[in-house]
Amino acid sequence: QVQLVESGGGLVQPGGSLRLSCEASGHFFSSKSMGWFRQAPGKQRELVARFNGGGSTVYADSVKGRFTISSDSAKNAVTLQMNSLKSEDTAVYYCYAEIWMTEPYSSDDDGVPYWGQGTQVTVSS
Repeated sequence: QVQLVESGGGLVQPGGSLRLSCEASGHFFSSKSMGWFRQAPGKQRELVARFNGGGSTVYADSVKGRFTISSDSAKNAVTLQMNSLKSEDTAVYYCYAEIWMTEPYSSDDDGVPYWGQGTQVTVSS
Protein backbone atom coordinates (compact mmCIF):
# COMPACT_ATOMS: atom_id res chain seq x y z
CA GLN A 1 0.00 0.00 0.00
CA VAL A 2 1.21 3.47 -0.86
CA GLN A 3 0.48 6.55 1.22
CA LEU A 4 0.99 10.18 0.28
CA VAL A 5 1.59 12.28 3.36
CA GLU A 6 1.05 16.02 2.93
CA SER A 7 2.02 18.90 5.16
CA GLY A 8 2.26 22.67 5.11
CA GLY A 9 -1.21 24.06 4.58
CA GLY A 10 -2.71 26.85 6.66
CA LEU A 11 -3.99 30.40 6.76
CA VAL A 12 -2.03 33.20 5.12
CA GLN A 13 -2.71 36.80 4.17
CA PRO A 14 -2.89 37.87 0.52
CA GLY A 15 0.60 38.34 -0.85
CA GLY A 16 2.03 35.84 1.59
CA SER A 17 3.75 32.51 1.01
CA LEU A 18 3.22 28.88 1.95
CA ARG A 19 5.14 25.73 1.24
CA LEU A 20 3.43 22.36 0.76
CA SER A 21 5.27 19.08 1.00
CA CYS A 22 4.30 15.55 0.10
CA GLU A 23 6.19 12.30 0.48
CA ALA A 24 5.19 8.88 -0.78
CA SER A 25 5.72 5.98 1.57
CA GLY A 26 5.15 2.25 1.38
CA HIS A 27 6.45 -0.62 -0.71
CA PHE A 28 6.92 0.33 -4.33
CA PHE A 29 9.65 0.67 -6.95
CA SER A 30 9.49 4.41 -7.65
CA SER A 31 7.22 7.31 -8.48
CA LYS A 32 6.78 7.99 -12.20
CA SER A 33 5.39 11.46 -11.66
CA MET A 34 4.12 13.63 -8.83
CA GLY A 35 2.24 16.85 -8.59
CA TRP A 36 -0.41 18.99 -6.94
CA PHE A 37 -4.08 19.56 -7.67
CA ARG A 38 -6.57 21.74 -5.82
CA GLN A 39 -10.30 21.95 -5.31
CA ALA A 40 -12.14 25.04 -4.21
CA PRO A 41 -15.68 24.88 -2.79
CA GLY A 42 -18.21 24.31 -5.55
CA LYS A 43 -15.53 23.78 -8.18
CA GLN A 44 -13.91 20.81 -9.88
CA ARG A 45 -10.49 19.58 -8.91
CA GLU A 46 -7.88 21.23 -11.11
CA LEU A 47 -4.20 20.84 -11.85
CA VAL A 48 -1.87 23.25 -10.07
CA ALA A 49 1.54 21.90 -11.06
CA ARG A 50 3.07 18.56 -11.83
CA PHE A 51 6.09 16.75 -13.12
CA ASN A 52 5.32 14.56 -16.07
CA GLY A 53 7.00 11.23 -16.78
CA GLY A 54 9.83 12.93 -18.65
CA GLY A 55 10.69 15.18 -15.73
CA SER A 56 9.44 18.43 -17.24
CA THR A 57 6.97 20.60 -15.34
CA VAL A 58 3.46 21.74 -16.14
CA TYR A 59 1.78 24.66 -14.38
CA ALA A 60 -1.75 26.02 -14.43
CA ASP A 61 -1.79 29.44 -16.11
CA SER A 62 -3.22 30.96 -12.94
CA VAL A 63 -0.14 30.08 -10.88
CA LYS A 64 2.70 30.58 -13.38
CA GLY A 65 5.35 32.88 -12.01
CA ARG A 66 4.04 32.53 -8.45
CA PHE A 67 4.26 28.81 -7.65
CA THR A 68 7.26 26.53 -8.03
CA ILE A 69 7.21 22.75 -7.89
CA SER A 70 10.33 20.80 -6.96
CA SER A 71 11.06 17.18 -6.27
CA ASP A 72 13.40 14.90 -4.37
CA SER A 73 13.40 11.72 -6.41
CA ALA A 74 15.44 9.84 -3.83
CA LYS A 75 12.71 10.43 -1.25
CA ASN A 76 9.81 10.24 -3.71
CA ALA A 77 8.77 13.65 -2.45
CA VAL A 78 7.44 16.80 -4.04
CA THR A 79 7.21 20.36 -2.75
CA LEU A 80 5.09 23.28 -3.88
CA GLN A 81 6.38 26.74 -3.01
CA MET A 82 3.52 29.21 -3.26
CA ASN A 83 4.32 32.92 -3.33
CA SER A 84 2.19 36.03 -3.88
CA LEU A 85 -0.87 34.13 -2.76
CA LYS A 86 -4.29 35.42 -3.73
CA SER A 87 -7.72 34.81 -2.26
CA GLU A 88 -8.58 32.75 -5.33
CA ASP A 89 -5.83 30.29 -4.37
CA THR A 90 -7.97 29.23 -1.41
CA ALA A 91 -8.70 25.52 -1.80
CA VAL A 92 -7.92 22.06 -0.54
CA TYR A 93 -4.63 21.04 -2.13
CA TYR A 94 -4.08 17.39 -3.00
CA CYS A 95 -0.82 15.65 -3.69
CA TYR A 96 -0.93 13.26 -6.63
CA ALA A 97 1.50 10.54 -7.59
CA GLU A 98 1.70 7.94 -10.31
CA ILE A 99 3.55 5.02 -8.76
CA TRP A 100 5.45 2.20 -10.38
CA MET A 101 4.85 -0.69 -7.98
CA THR A 102 7.51 -2.79 -9.71
CA GLU A 103 10.33 -1.88 -12.08
CA PRO A 104 8.81 -0.78 -15.39
CA TYR A 105 9.88 -2.10 -18.77
CA SER A 106 10.15 1.46 -20.02
CA SER A 107 9.62 4.99 -18.79
CA ASP A 108 6.39 5.07 -20.81
CA ASP A 109 4.77 2.40 -18.65
CA ASP A 110 1.76 3.63 -16.69
CA GLY A 111 1.89 3.77 -12.92
CA VAL A 112 -0.85 3.40 -10.33
CA PRO A 113 -2.49 6.72 -9.35
CA TYR A 114 -2.60 7.75 -5.70
CA TRP A 115 -3.96 10.83 -3.93
CA GLY A 116 -3.11 12.42 -0.61
CA GLN A 117 -5.76 13.26 1.95
CA GLY A 118 -5.66 16.97 1.11
CA THR A 119 -4.46 20.00 3.01
CA GLN A 120 -6.40 23.26 3.37
CA VAL A 121 -4.88 26.50 2.10
CA THR A 122 -6.81 29.63 3.02
CA VAL A 123 -5.75 33.06 1.76
CA SER A 124 -7.57 35.77 3.64
CA SER A 125 -6.95 39.03 5.45
